[in-house]
Amino acid sequence: METEIGKNVFSNRQQQRGQLEERMMAPAARPEEAVQEQTFRPQRLDDYIGQQRVKENMNIFITAARARGEALDHILLYGPPGLGKTTLANIIAGELGVNIKVTSGPAIEHAGDLASILTSLAPNDVLFIDEIHRLNRAVEEVLYPAMEDFHIDIMMGKGPGAQTIHLPLAPFTLVGATTRVGMLTAPLRDRFGVISRLEYYNNEELYRILVRSAALLGVPITEDGAMEIAGRSRGTPRIANRLLRRMRDFALVKGNGVIDRELAQYGLELLEIDSKGLDKTDQKVLRAIIETFGGGPVGLDTIAASISESVDTVFDVCEPYLLQLGFLNRTPRGRTATADAYRYLGYEPPAGKSFAGTLFENKD
Repeated sequence: METEIGKNVFSNRQQQRGQLEERMMAPAARPEEAVQEQTFRPQRLDDYIGQQRVKENMNIFITAARARGEALDHILLYGPPGLGKTTLANIIAGELGVNIKVTSGPAIEHAGDLASILTSLAPNDVLFIDEIHRLNRAVEEVLYPAMEDFHIDIMMGKGPGAQTIHLPLAPFTLVGATTRVGMLTAPLRDRFGVISRLEYYNNEELYRILVRSAALLGVPITEDGAMEIAGRSRGTPRIANRLLRRMRDFALVKGNGVIDRELAQYGLELLEIDSKGLDKTDQKVLRAIIETFGGGPVGLDTIAASISESVDTVFDVCEPYLLQLGFLNRTPRGRTATADAYRYLGYEPPAGKSFAGTLFENKD
């Protein structure tokens, strides 16, 4: 199977995220991790750990498409970064026995770029577009007929002499990935036949991923060592594998080469990652809400300014995990800390304070 990586996938992601990748606990991919992630990625559905319901459904759809000899329906994968959307796209192509072309929304700047990619696809091939919510609207318009009827119309020339060229395409499967499904336009979202959400992983699933990755790295790891890393990985395989590589360094320099619980605790504490996977920035967010703003409500911009962090860092990295832990609420008036957040930081929740909150998807 031939894999073609879009040249600007990682550079565009880095430009979008700013300095998010510099944080150990940021789920976004780092450019230097691309080769290592390829090593860790499973090639078959049977080797893909977690996301059980998504796996079962994909197995049925892939088997049916192979039996009919047709292209698989277009697939939209969404969910937080680092959960395996790119891996799953490559597995889909592998299970279908076809080639895959990989690019990203920001990398396709003009309709001609998209036309070049689409016309190069062989029958039933897979086109994977990461960050599909960032597609240029003019490019998106060209994509509609390609997805529905497998053709594109390209306008050549300008003015009265302009001509529309009708280009037929081979049937293909578009796999789109996004961390912000709400930013997709309704016409684009409605053209996907399969829409699947990837959920955070539990500690047992992360443990299995870590054991497999450790074997691929050739580093010995004990059961309690793997569980210690899993418990601090924020439910995200990419973070778990990143921490595993760092613990391998600690095991080589400070230990006997084996990652056990004691060494994992030592290394993770030096990296300032606590028992729940919170780092210094996460704790600064909670302390700012509780100590500076009386538990909230307080706006996202105000929180970011008070701790000298970017709004994107707080919104994309800190907030999703704090919400998952039940340490933070989104309310119509702003963010509030929960009673659990008070207790976790060693404070007594204020008597008579309401901690109920309503979740909203905006940044305001």
